[in-house]
Amino acid sequence: MNHEHPPEPADAHDAHGDHDAHGGHDAHGGHDAHGGHGDHAAMFRRLFWIDLILAVPVVLYSEMVQEWLGISPPSFPGDEYVAPVLGTVIFFYGGWPFLAGGVQEARDRQPGMMLLIALAITVAFGASLATTFGVFDLEFWWELAALIVIMLLGHWLEMRAVGQAEGALAALAELLPDEAERLGADGNPQTVPIGALRLGDIVLVRPGSRVPADGTIVDGSAEFDESMVTGESRPVGKRAGDQVVAGTVATDSSVRLEVTAIGDDTALAGIQRLVQEAQASKSRAQALADRAAALLFYVALAAGVMTAIVWNLLGDADAAVTRTVTVLVIACPHALGLAIPLVISLSTAIAARAGILVKDRLALERMREVQTVLFDKTGTLTTGRHAVTGVVAFKGDHDDVLRLAAAVEADSEHPLARAIVARGRSVGPLPRAESFRSMAGRGVQAEVDGELVAVGGPSLLRERDLSPPSDVHEITDWAERGAAVLYVVRNDVIVGALALEDEIRAESREAVRALQDLGIEVAMLTGDARSVADAVASELAIEQVFAEVLPRDKDAAVGELQRNGRVVAMVGDGVNDAPALARADVGLAIGAGTDVAVESAGVVLASDDPRAVVDVIRLSRASYRKMVENLAWGAGYNVLAIPLAAGVLAWAGFTLAPAAGAVLMSLSTIIVAANAQLLRRVRLGDRDAS
Repeated sequence: MNHEHPPEPADAHDAHGDHDAHGGHDAHGGHDAHGGHGDHAAMFRRLFWIDLILAVPVVLYSEMVQEWLGISPPSFPGDEYVAPVLGTVIFFYGGWPFLAGGVQEARDRQPGMMLLIALAITVAFGASLATTFGVFDLEFWWELAALIVIMLLGHWLEMRAVGQAEGALAALAELLPDEAERLGADGNPQTVPIGALRLGDIVLVRPGSRVPADGTIVDGSAEFDESMVTGESRPVGKRAGDQVVAGTVATDSSVRLEVTAIGDDTALAGIQRLVQEAQASKSRAQALADRAAALLFYVALAAGVMTAIVWNLLGDADAAVTRTVTVLVIACPHALGLAIPLVISLSTAIAARAGILVKDRLALERMREVQTVLFDKTGTLTTGRHAVTGVVAFKGDHDDVLRLAAAVEADSEHPLARAIVARGRSVGPLPRAESFRSMAGRGVQAEVDGELVAVGGPSLLRERDLSPPSDVHEITDWAERGAAVLYVVRNDVIVGALALEDEIRAESREAVRALQDLGIEVAMLTGDARSVADAVASELAIEQVFAEVLPRDKDAAVGELQRNGRVVAMVGDGVNDAPALARADVGLAIGAGTDVAVESAGVVLASDDPRAVVDVIRLSRASYRKMVENLAWGAGYNVLAIPLAAGVLAWAGFTLAPAAGAVLMSLSTIIVAANAQLLRRVRLGDRDAS
């Protein structure tokens, strides 16, 4: 039920050096996201339990229920007023959200579930109250209480299942440190809040610290981890005159930079605006239950009016009242109120057990219609970590080159160094290295078995006037793929070279193939260079590639696909993915990713296995089938019950009594609940399942 909420009582890495940062960033408190669906869930939960307690004596002291069950609750003077008094409280207290929502739907001229519920409980209350004063003989107090309690349960389940957190913007803000080291007139750093920074200020950024504002480096050089903002998987070398972006991390050296943008003018703030705009423009299409409820409202209203007219024309005023009231009361079956929430609640529970967190139930509903899935590359299709993907030896064998390079890199904390060391140790023990030294912008060197060994990129070779053999095609291939190429130099002789690339996940090929087998187009978005993107796409058989894409371009790419009539799902994990995740018809975040990606998505994959996207599609399709089946039963009941309640077979001596209609309504609820339970048969994680 997607109703309006009622009122209630928010140079490709030439070289690398050692890395002595401790990582991390200034901690912030927990997210302060609240309001919205969470508040409504709490409201409906409170109303449900209170009204359930009040409804028990109403049902027990109903003469109709007593006759059916053959029970006699304790009697006391005035017990005949238990149902009227508590029923009135339930109507005004528990029914208020539906009454207020119904009025709003009527004002908007968009009838839906709220107006249908409001109509039914108002008629039931009026008829029961009139009966209490002897005007009619239509006692609906127990049915009124049961209807309100069940509808409150349905709305509580729905609001809880929706659970769309609203902390995306807060998560973006957490990328910024709370304080910055601004240099004073004497050149000494002073710690100040980032809000105190002004254009032209010079700030010191130490190794492992986050950049507090957009700026230009005026002194020093360092490698910056920009993956959280640009999607670039490798640290990027920056020197004097280069621009740096707020929220990125200096990994190996200190730099001084001049602040060029603060506050709303920073690149990070621009991403925030994109997320905000995308969330605001996200379509909130009417859910199936609301469409069915709108149709039933008109059907019930028309049937009620026709019933009253026909029976009055037949000269039976009493039958006109009885039949009309019965029609209007049973027009809102319990089953319709629970048809969607029960499936939502079950599907989200099933998904959670499979490591899929459904934050927005509309996202799960739309997943069955997805035509294009866009994967972010870094951290999604790839691990986001570099691995040695190629080794060539000019002197000796491959393993010797690996162990030599790993021995030199053993004392470095650089991400590329860690990859080399891990691969080197896999082929055997490493020789001992001494006199380790980092050479800024060129690489590292150490003494290994009495020989001077250096590892670095092209800058290292240029400094030493060295050139790699021209006939080694592997190095050309690596460069074309966009791999980071590091050379191993021993006593000023190049003995080998290594290629390091962002490692493709083993599961990515299967995920792409499974989606393509379902007829779904697979595309890739990345901030990486075209050569890197094309190499990954070729490995995974992905035809459509968007490379060197800035955050706003990712957002625009999703929008363009949507304007071309495609239903788009975006899968990502970085801050740069947040606008696209929010703009897409369905946003799926890798759970191990950043908070902002998780908060911007409608579905979160707790694991880093991209095959879970296929599971989401299967669950979406199965859930939709159950929704349709339940709605068919709930609404189909009305198709039969309304004419019978109106008395179309009265000429044959058959009429549907109000009590019988109420009983059938309860039976339909049981059937809908049982059918929803069959959703548990869906097996997620079975990669061979169709």
